[in-house]
Amino acid sequence: MKVGLSLSRCMRDILEERVDIGDVLVIVARTDIDPHNDNHWSQIWDGYINGGLSHPEWAGLEDRQKAMHDILIELYDSGKLHQPRQFKNAHPLRMPYYWLECFVPPNEMNPAQQKAWDNYKLITDLA
Repeated sequence: MKVGLSLSRCMRDILEERVDIGDVLVIVARTDIDPHNDNHWSQIWDGYINGGLSHPEWAGLEDRQKAMHDILIELYDSGKLHQPRQFKNAHPLRMPYYWLECFVPPNEMNPAQQKAWDNYKLITDLA
């Protein structure tokens, strides 16, 4: 499972099948959007496509608007989109990376995963 920290970059990864949407736990977006509001979506799309340096990750996607919109709707409708800007005094973080891997629950780990987890916990307990 993955946690995304950039709506624009994560959506492109999903579109280009680098990440399966089923593997996404949640995307924490700096963007505040209701994808069911066509006017709002058009403003976001235009800003991302024509935004220049602010969203270069969407360069070359001009003909993929419907596919990107469909991804956004699926994320939104499935509850996989968290938008901190919708809450008073909440500020989303800007990070140099945009995907985080979630740990496998202990009761679902294979032996190699369990050993890696045990070693990780040992090291963090020593720190």
